[in-house]
Order: sequence, then C-alpha cells, then structure tokens
Amino acid sequence: MCCQSSVKNSKRGSAKIQDPQSEMVVQVVDFEIFGLVQGVCFRKYTKEQAEKLGLRGWCKNTAHGTVLGHVQGPAYKVETMMNWLKTTGSPTSQIEKAEFRNQKDLDDFTFQSFDIRKD
Repeated sequence: MCCQSSVKNSKRGSAKIQDPQSEMVVQVVDFEIFGLVQGVCFRKYTKEQAEKLGLRGWCKNTAHGTVLGHVQGPAYKVETMMNWLKTTGSPTSQIEKAEFRNQKDLDDFTFQSFDIRKD
C-alpha cells in the first residue's frame, strides 16, 4: 500500500483523497549493519536519525563488529530509516552491508523511545 492513495466518496458524491502515510500503522524491523560501524559513532548517529524521524527502538554493538538494532514507527518513516542505515550512517562509517529481518506490522508501539544498549 506504499505510495498509493485511496479514494472515498462522501455523501455529496465528491471524492476525498486519503494519504495512507497519515494513517498510523506501526511497522517494525530488525537490522544488522556490517562494515566499519564501530568506533565511528554509528550508534549515536543512528539514535539521532531515529529521534529525528520519531522512531522508537534500540541499537547496540555486537561482539563480531556489527551494529544490531530494532526500529518501530510509521511504515514510510521505517523505510526512510532503512535507507539511511544502508547508505549513510555516521560520517566516518563505511557500510558494507545492511540486513533487515522480521519486518511486520504491529497494532501499537512496544518501546517508548530509541535507546543505545550496552548489553
């Protein structure tokens, strides 16, 4: 349903265009980013980008040199974040690969904010 508008007729017969992006559908996705992503403030910039987009979730460094995380929010904002994670990251990062898993819709948020985890 991405980038499509649905048309609903009112009682007077005029068409009302409804933007699906304005509807609150919470989409979630788990991610893992590979490359030079530790020691380059990748988590800090990821948190800033998520907060800028109004997303919730978390990210953390892994023992094998990647950044792992979870994002929740409106579908179009999650897509924007996924693109940012694949192509931008922190200024000195070198992203080799981004993997996304478990993408699905939820009825509501399960996180209150976006956090950097240390575990």
